[in-house]
Amino acid sequence: MKKSIAVLTSGGDAPGMNAAIRAVVRTGLKNGWDVYGVRNGYRGLINGQFDRMSSRDVGGILQRGGTILGSARCPEFTTVEGRTVAIRNLNRLGIEALVVIGGNGSQAGAHELYKMGFPVVGVASTIDNDLAGTEITIGVDTALNIALEAIDRLKVTASSHQRAFIIEVMGRKCGYLALTAGLAGGAEAITLPEHETDPEEIAEALSLAYAHGKNHALIVAAEGADYNAAKLTEFFKEHRDRLGFSVRSTILGHVQRGGEPGAADRILASKLGCGAVQAIAREEYGVLIGLINNKVTATPYDDMVGKVKELDEELFELARLLD
Repeated sequence: MKKSIAVLTSGGDAPGMNAAIRAVVRTGLKNGWDVYGVRNGYRGLINGQFDRMSSRDVGGILQRGGTILGSARCPEFTTVEGRTVAIRNLNRLGIEALVVIGGNGSQAGAHELYKMGFPVVGVASTIDNDLAGTEITIGVDTALNIALEAIDRLKVTASSHQRAFIIEVMGRKCGYLALTAGLAGGAEAITLPEHETDPEEIAEALSLAYAHGKNHALIVAAEGADYNAAKLTEFFKEHRDRLGFSVRSTILGHVQRGGEPGAADRILASKLGCGAVQAIAREEYGVLIGLINNKVTATPYDDMVGKVKELDEELFELARLLD
């Protein structure tokens, strides 16, 4: 009998999600399977929003940002009753496995569905790069380059006016984006959720930069750091006389999610989407498809859901060395 599978996107959108959808649909179809797209994430599972997908339905989406399937919050899915309705809807269409493209919360939801007996495979997708079980996630490279472009542009205006800019990037619990953007952008200081911040050290760094004749300074702050843009700005108001620079802040926010995926994210998403279908063909369920040592891997949900991905401390020390 012909196998039927479904794919959904959940949580925050990430550049490359559409490329992953495309890979799942086309690889599934090449296997001779029926493939359904679920609209609006887990809410679509509960509401029965399923569309049978053809190869043409995913034509021309490789380069598009966002997700053509949509994503939405769904408190009902956190309950056993809600997940039971979702499984009933999947069974009603004869769907035998589900691919979930998303980040931590999305994969935790997929794990719960799997524990209730439904075959699920996850695909690692979040700009935060905070998923255990993979070294890199779909969307990170594009979001990083968007942040870096903003940093480079702000450096120009900072130099023109002898200012210090605080640039806040996304990352509530994980400082990967802030760390890599700050390192690549030549920031004088970086604040991260994983490390306590001493604002006195940052103020001293700005003062020294000004004393040495530098005409700008940059601080990259993660939104979840103990000193984000708002708190640093407030602190510097009380110490403006010693800084030399006038200070401005910019919050990049959701603009980091909205870009068209770059080549790295298109290729990664294609690999992981194809890898998810291959896992289903092997009947390997309850796993997250990610990339480790540049190889597509399947990590059991039990080994990664709820785990904290550690920051690369060597990268952090390199940033400190070069600031």
